[in-house]
Amino acid sequence: MSTKQRKVVVTGASRGIGRAIAEHLLQEGASVIGIARSFNPWSNHPKQLLPLQIDLTQLDELPTQIKRLATQHPDIDGAVFNAGEGRFGSLEEFSPMQIRHLIDLNLTSQILLARELLPNMKRQRRGDLIFIGSEAALSGSRKGALYCATKFALRGFAQSLREECSSSGIRSTIINPGMVKTGFFDRLSFKPGEAEENYILPQDIADAVLAILSARQGTCFDEINLSPLKRVVKFK
Repeated sequence: MSTKQRKVVVTGASRGIGRAIAEHLLQEGASVIGIARSFNPWSNHPKQLLPLQIDLTQLDELPTQIKRLATQHPDIDGAVFNAGEGRFGSLEEFSPMQIRHLIDLNLTSQILLARELLPNMKRQRRGDLIFIGSEAALSGSRKGALYCATKFALRGFAQSLREECSSSGIRSTIINPGMVKTGFFDRLSFKPGEAEENYILPQDIADAVLAILSARQGTCFDEINLSPLKRVVKFK
């Protein structure tokens, strides 16, 4: 199906990977509904983008907000679940509130969003659910217990929807990037190395999203792992 005929929701659309995906889809002629807590980082966004200011961690309000979105746009046939946050440290360093915040954003909000969008997609007999996972969904790491837990769970969710929804014409895919050169690392104690082969770019992930959406309807990308050619971690 041509990307020009698609209406796609992108979460975390105001910066980084989400913004690159939204820009790429808009350039290809797709209709894009962007969700972000704030669009100040992208104040000059294209007029073709429909920005929705939603805080995905406010779970009590989220189902009503997403239900309204699904009612107003019953022709949504794609969703990129990109919003997320990275926090690292020994488990006991996290407060109960911090644990809940990370799980709410990285996992629960994505489940709730998919739950509200799926009924219309099933009625249309087509749709794509694209989850932005992480290399942290593939292997546990030291000081990454909480973050890995959210990404492992998201991967299992995507895989289960792959089996559950295929009979309704719905494709579920997860993309697991390695270290991406974005602001993700601004508040962390490490970042990828400086050489070009030490990181991937948001545009690389946007290209993968476009390939998934453009694929023949009878074809599904189950999982895509994107990694830098050379994995180098630089500590600050």
